[in-house]
Amino acid sequence: MKKRNSKRNRNGERDTLRAEYDFSAAVRGVTATRYAQGTNIVAIDPEVLDVFPDGKRVNQALRALAPVLRQRHAGTKKRTA
Repeated sequence: MKKRNSKRNRNGERDTLRAEYDFSAAVRGVTATRYAQGTNIVAIDPEVLDVFPDGKRVNQALRALAPVLRQRHAGTKKRTA
C-alpha cells in the first residue's frame, strides 16, 4: 500500500512552505548561541533610514545618548525616593 502524499502535517495543519525553499544543507541552531547572548533586533522606521543606514550608526547614536538618559533616570530616582 502506498503512502498518501499529503500536504498536511500530523496536527492537520496545511504545509505553507514554498517548494523553492531548500533547507537540505541547513545547520540547526547555528545562530542560537548569538541570540542566547542577548542579541536584540530593532526595526528602524523608513523616515530615519537616511540618518541611520546601518546598525553601526544606530549604536553610535545610542551610545552618545545613553549618558544623558542615564543621568536623567538617576535624577528621577533620587526625587521619588
